[in-house]
Amino acid sequence: MKKFRKVLDGLTTSSPVNAGGSPACGSAAGTPTAAPTPRELDIQETLMSEHFQICKTVRHGFPYQPTALTFDPVQKILAIGSRSGGVRILGRPGVDCFCQHESGAAVLQLQFLINEGALVTACADDTLHLWNLRQRRPAILHSLKFNRERITFCHLPFQSKWLYVGTERGNTHIVNVESFILSGYVIMWNKAIELSTKTHPGPIVHLSDSPKDEGKLLIGFESGTIVMWDLRSKRADFRIYYDEAIHSVSWHHEGRQFMCSHSDGSLSMWNLRNTAKPFQVTFPHGKSQRDGRKESCKPILKVEYKTCRNSESFVIFSGGLSYDKAGRRPTLTIMHGKAITVLEMDHPIVEFLVLCETPYLNEVQEPYAAVVLLEKDLIVVDLTQSSFPIFENPYPMDIHESPVTCTAYFADCPPDIIPVLYSIGAKHKKTGYSHKEWPVSGGTWTVGSQSYPEIIITGHADGSIKFWDATAITLQMLYKLKTSKVFEKPKGSETARGAELVEEDPYAVQMVSWCPQSRIFCVVGISAHIILYCFSRHDSNTAITSLEVRLQCEVEDVISPSDTENAVCLMDAGGHSPQPPSPRGNTPDGARDGARDSIPCLKVKDRVIRMPPGYQAELVVQLLWVDGEPPQQITIFPVMLALGNCNGLVVVDYLQKTIILCMTTLELYGSADPFQRLTRSPRKNRQSTSEFCMRGLSNFYSDSKKRIRTSYQSLTELSDNQVSLDQERSKSPTSDHVNGHCTSPTSQACPPGRPRVPGGPEGPRLARRGPGRPPFRKAQSAACMEVSLPVSFLTEESRENSFSRSRSSSVSSIDRDTKEAVTTLHFAESYGRRSDVLPAPCLWVGTSLGLVLIVPMSIPTDEQERMEEPVTIAPTSTVLMLKGSVLRFSFLDCTGGLIHSPHEAWRDTHAPDDPERPRRRRLVNFSPCFSQEAGGDGHLAVVCSERQAKVFFMPSQACLYVHNITESSFVLRADVVAISNISNSVCLACFCANGHIMILSLPSLRPLLDVHYLPLTDMRIARTFCFTNGGQALYLSSPTEIQRITYSQEMCDNLQEMLGELFTPTDTPEAQNRGFLKGFFGGNTQTFDREELFGEAAAGKASRSLAQHIPGQGSVEGVRAAAGGAVGELARARIALDERGQRLGELEERTALMMASAETFSKHAHEVRGKCYNGQPYREQTTG
Repeated sequence: MKKFRKVLDGLTTSSPVNAGGSPACGSAAGTPTAAPTPRELDIQETLMSEHFQICKTVRHGFPYQPTALTFDPVQKILAIGSRSGGVRILGRPGVDCFCQHESGAAVLQLQFLINEGALVTACADDTLHLWNLRQRRPAILHSLKFNRERITFCHLPFQSKWLYVGTERGNTHIVNVESFILSGYVIMWNKAIELSTKTHPGPIVHLSDSPKDEGKLLIGFESGTIVMWDLRSKRADFRIYYDEAIHSVSWHHEGRQFMCSHSDGSLSMWNLRNTAKPFQVTFPHGKSQRDGRKESCKPILKVEYKTCRNSESFVIFSGGLSYDKAGRRPTLTIMHGKAITVLEMDHPIVEFLVLCETPYLNEVQEPYAAVVLLEKDLIVVDLTQSSFPIFENPYPMDIHESPVTCTAYFADCPPDIIPVLYSIGAKHKKTGYSHKEWPVSGGTWTVGSQSYPEIIITGHADGSIKFWDATAITLQMLYKLKTSKVFEKPKGSETARGAELVEEDPYAVQMVSWCPQSRIFCVVGISAHIILYCFSRHDSNTAITSLEVRLQCEVEDVISPSDTENAVCLMDAGGHSPQPPSPRGNTPDGARDGARDSIPCLKVKDRVIRMPPGYQAELVVQLLWVDGEPPQQITIFPVMLALGNCNGLVVVDYLQKTIILCMTTLELYGSADPFQRLTRSPRKNRQSTSEFCMRGLSNFYSDSKKRIRTSYQSLTELSDNQVSLDQERSKSPTSDHVNGHCTSPTSQACPPGRPRVPGGPEGPRLARRGPGRPPFRKAQSAACMEVSLPVSFLTEESRENSFSRSRSSSVSSIDRDTKEAVTTLHFAESYGRRSDVLPAPCLWVGTSLGLVLIVPMSIPTDEQERMEEPVTIAPTSTVLMLKGSVLRFSFLDCTGGLIHSPHEAWRDTHAPDDPERPRRRRLVNFSPCFSQEAGGDGHLAVVCSERQAKVFFMPSQACLYVHNITESSFVLRADVVAISNISNSVCLACFCANGHIMILSLPSLRPLLDVHYLPLTDMRIARTFCFTNGGQALYLSSPTEIQRITYSQEMCDNLQEMLGELFTPTDTPEAQNRGFLKGFFGGNTQTFDREELFGEAAAGKASRSLAQHIPGQGSVEGVRAAAGGAVGELARARIALDERGQRLGELEERTALMMASAETFSKHAHEVRGKCYNGQPYREQTTG
């Protein structure tokens, strides 16, 4: 973890504001403004910089691009290596650890030191690492960097401290895993093969010691050469030259024969008595052709040969299918006796292991499971049942079942919501799993003391939504919702029409919003639709209401700064009088696509459908095509229920299921527009917004929405090897044209080579696509992504006199026209006018130009009137201004406490009626500030934009505090969160495009933390990053993994308690007693002292230029972890015992035999003495 700088309290880079609200340069921020305030606020802020620290907590999901797999049969833990240098170590549920090599080199191979609490990793940069697993956060103890040779294969014998390392040159080196020093004993390739051989045998692909004799090492070369090397005599016992390349070798447990897999899809069996030729060659999937030859097959990449005590042996291998069967999925073949079972996999097989009852290779193996690592999944096959079922995976490995397109994180949820979701989701779980327990059961884990209900929601490209239980750093799926069931399946022309909008996955989820208290759930889809769900424990037969909205912008928003750039425009207008629309002439493009008008992208089911218990769709709002233009994707929406995009704003009454407001952003300003805009010729047949009645909503909710929108396909397919965004993109989100694609929804795209001119042929329409390119076409690289970063387009000269951000140098200064997008919305009880005495329902609207509009609403309070009477909306022309696009609204009471938005208490609308308990709508308020008695006290409004944060006092609308968050970058995500362990602990958390995480106090906006957490801006991270209460956050670190972090110092201190233990002191199983007859006839394994052979005294020192030893940072920490308590005593005793080597083991065996022999001799002597003296006591004879 990089060191970070804690900003001193009170030392800021912000500036106070004057009475008009414009920033004053060069002043210190964090102090009240000079402007008179309505009252003196005495808010005691308890948060200090010492309360914050950034730390990774846990990573969930499937390891992205896995490369290696290994298993400890005694500790029963599993390790998976990845191409990015990550290592995931898994045990029982809750035991999940992620380690990362700093070099980022791919992990080639993993080797556990069985039952020793250590792991050896071999990476693509030719470096070996020794990890200490005896601590909750593993650390590297030693590293060994090979300088002249490339590592291809490693082998560590059981209960040995000497690691065999094969290289690309064909040499075999030996490393002491305790000191990580290279031995002087080397097996050179030219000594391993015959001198008469003229060709190089190739890289080493296999190393293993003989189960019968540990002094014999089997070396397999890629070319097909196999050498049995005698380590004592330093010569080859035999050599095998086979025509086909070798991929893997597996021994029979008796050590008399072994099996090889080859590149032609064959398996060869070899007997040590006769190595001239294999005694058996089979093509498991190859059929005999007419000429007697076997048909060509794919390579068998790996084979495992395992024996059973009471049944036939197992031969398990991957690959080997014939080439003529095109389209066949990857397979794992299990040969048990004469029975052959082929298991088809959904993804290519990376690696597989067979789990056996014993760790000793010279005993009957008794396999019980096969762990198969796929490119995008991990499965375990039960080998004890003839049907070979798979185990139910307890880890959340299916996050990426469909690519993740958005995330949401909710901490401290109502305690009853998780059991309810789990009970409903359990009814739809898959069946057919093995009834045995999950075999990877190592480690220990207990629920920490600081556990509270947490839920993570993921949206996916296929339109599905998954609810996850994230309590106590674990992750378990609760419930899955499919939004595609709301729509009809496209047919015929509808398919072609939908394909023009989104080539694939038209149901992809763009953002979600959820109210845990009322259980209302909203989903925004990429096809410009919103679905509102209500929760019910009962099934229902219901028809879904569909509303179609024609949202269009009628003004060419060419913007020039007015004389009062940063002045707050306050006009207490009592109503709204939009400018009369002007018709617009049809362009050639419009005439060509004129038939495509007033139609949605998807068709909602128009019949009564059965909905199972859970979330049930009640309302669908869709934006329509307008004059051949596709609807613009929705950029933001709160829960109940307003939506906005670059064309304007729509407000929907979900109770009456009517549209109460539909207008452009410009129409909301009325006469209070702070900018000068150039109008254009009006459209014909324009649909007037006055046709919609002014009706409203009953309840108001805070939103949980995303600021970044990319093409979801590029987001999920973005490889870690791809080049990240260039510096210009990371500094400014306004670089809107890359490779001819539009990267900002608020800018108008222009065809390549044709600059846009205001009033030109391209000016009147929003050309989101080039000639012949479908709208919203999926981007193919990081440079073609569409990012929903609303911007302003002012020239470099006007930047000094306005609040707009600077443009990228690659964009011409003539591109100054844009639509003003709605970027954030928030329902709250607030003050719409300065003269208001009591708060009233209001809708706060933030735009891409940094403007904030407050729209009051009048809602009937009586339940019957609420369902019958319309609700009026009267825009007040109140405008507040900030730098950059507005991202977040939040409200504090007069004591500095967070005001939660009112919500309606949940009730099951489909439950049977109870006459004794009539169901009534009940509105819940959280803050006493909005009571009638305290209504006149007012409250604080926190507004955060891409560049700036401000705190306003309502209703006077005076700016109390202002802080310039960043000048060289921009904020991607901002949330007002509460640190639950501290009273009155509300802060503003920001994540910037340059990778910085910033924490500001509230309401004074003092910087408390500024950490450069992420070195580069990743579009995947930018889209999925979100903060939550309790000092936690998460983001999608790869297309398949979710990374959770904390910015709370207290949680960092308690993290060790929350994590699981990877290592548990366990006795190593004793070797099986083979009996007298097998030992007499040479069946016992021959052992030898490797220390005498490989040690420095016998083998000398290796060349210093061959490898470089690098001490690890975790050495001291590992010693301390092993030195504490009874566990440390056991660990030290076991290490000391292992250091004595094989000689001590032999001495113990001999001692046991001598004791048994002594007992037998004593018994026989006692019997002989009894026979000789007939049971009389012995008397010594003496002579007189």
